[in-house]
Amino acid sequence: MGKLVLAIGLLFYTFITMVGGNPQHDAFGFRNFKGTDNAFPTYIGSGASAFWAAYLKAIFTEVAPEYLGMVAGEAENPRKVMPRAFRSIIYRLSIFYCLGALSVGIVLKHDDPTLVAAITNGAAGANVSPYVISMQNLKIKVLPHIVNALCITSSFSAGNSYMYCSSRSLFALAKRGLAPKLFTYTTWNGVPIAALVLAFCFSCLSLLQLGSTASTALDWMVNLCTGAQVINYFMMMITYLCFYRACKAQGVDRFKMPLQSWCTKLQPWPAIISLFLTGVIIMFLGTSAFIPTFDVNSFLYYYLMAFVDIGLFIFWKLLKRTKFVDPAEADLTSDLQAIDEHEVVYYNKLASKQKSDDTRWGKILDWLL
Repeated sequence: MGKLVLAIGLLFYTFITMVGGNPQHDAFGFRNFKGTDNAFPTYIGSGASAFWAAYLKAIFTEVAPEYLGMVAGEAENPRKVMPRAFRSIIYRLSIFYCLGALSVGIVLKHDDPTLVAAITNGAAGANVSPYVISMQNLKIKVLPHIVNALCITSSFSAGNSYMYCSSRSLFALAKRGLAPKLFTYTTWNGVPIAALVLAFCFSCLSLLQLGSTASTALDWMVNLCTGAQVINYFMMMITYLCFYRACKAQGVDRFKMPLQSWCTKLQPWPAIISLFLTGVIIMFLGTSAFIPTFDVNSFLYYYLMAFVDIGLFIFWKLLKRTKFVDPAEADLTSDLQAIDEHEVVYYNKLASKQKSDDTRWGKILDWLL
């Protein structure tokens, strides 16, 4: 809720200040976009490369849709809840991410002295926030502190998501025999405690920012995660195409599944196009490593995860001598019976709960939550 308030609040802040609702009474509008250099500043010789460099940084924040797939494993009523969550994700991405990116360019110029000094000195957090810097430039009081507080809660929320997904991924790998069995150990209520501890240990790498080379450490982490995330989407497209082939080979009707969208009828072309586009992004992730001269550190920034993934794949194939799965023999039905039985129990409990909560106060709580 804190992130939602922050995202919506900053969009309103941008609109109100750009039309003159600020202590300076300066209706700056789209001033920062006027002129070729302002809209697309020169970077490595061209404005297009500046756009690409900014896009690569933005990829780091684009994760979220794939997290829903992990949550589905522990959702109480996945067949009803998950389709609703997946359908709404595109609207949240469009509204908050696209408008948020536009707002950043509206409120602050790319070469603002305060912003440049903060980045040059390796500052982090709200110190390099375009919104906070713009508020300080406009002599707005109190509001920067509120934004800082909400940013802290948002960071905690993001860390919580990463901790959840990394521990569940490791747990799932261990359950399938692809990671040490130790990570299948859970507490009495199902929390994979061993995997959680390892995920927490990795989070301690964030303390590298406290050193004098904070920006270097942060760049390494951000770029490695960016490479991993793009590869993740690339592999998701491959996984879907294998699933599509298996459904076709086994005569499974995809249109009877709970989650449907407008592009379901167009498949597999949307998945093929997405596979191509993510492949292009991976290929050009490290463009800056070759311009103007080749830089090994920058090259490893972006491509290390690709080499690690290829190496792990080859190592596992050679070690276990596993074979590629025939679409006609792919397992598409495991655990379906267990889910059906769970739904019967769940709806019986829900029916009895609704009877006990059939009061005005119970209805109010149901509406709110």
